[in-house]
Amino acid sequence: MDRAIAVVGARISVAVAASTSVAISVAIFFALLAAAPAAALNTSLPAQALPSAADYASGLLPERAGVVSWQTLSHVEPVKKDGKMIAAFSTEILGLDRTDVKVQGFMIPLDIGEKQKRFLLSAVPPHCQFCLPAGPDEIVEIEAKSPVAYTFDPIVVGGKFSVVKDDASGILYRMTGASRVE
Repeated sequence: MDRAIAVVGARISVAVAASTSVAISVAIFFALLAAAPAAALNTSLPAQALPSAADYASGLLPERAGVVSWQTLSHVEPVKKDGKMIAAFSTEILGLDRTDVKVQGFMIPLDIGEKQKRFLLSAVPPHCQFCLPAGPDEIVEIEAKSPVAYTFDPIVVGGKFSVVKDDASGILYRMTGASRVE
């Protein structure tokens, strides 16, 4: 069986049996990888080449009076304590614990249906139905009083905000008794 393999603009035809074509393709890949110059790896990128979800969200969701920003919720750092990693929250975030607040973001449904009673609110819009679009500091688990109609547009939700310090699922923030404000 003839297989044409395009490598850096060149076409190489290799006549191989079907059973050995994968092995030869892998061998060619590793040979090219070994021959690639080290300069192909650009190490001059800044430490944070891509913006955080909170930074990205500030362009999508402008700050609003009376709404907790994702910049505020991003002030959490992982620290090692007693042999395990835990979240160290800023005093500003800890001051929001067990208070009524509003947060704006994008819905990530957790159930099937047009309306959601329990969903995630994210700093950035979802991009894949199987992936979370942001880290734990950019997601709030919402437990609504009554189901909220799903939308692709950003929404504002208000309710009792909790800072979750040791949840097995990795959730850092939860809002209960929530309802859609806008």
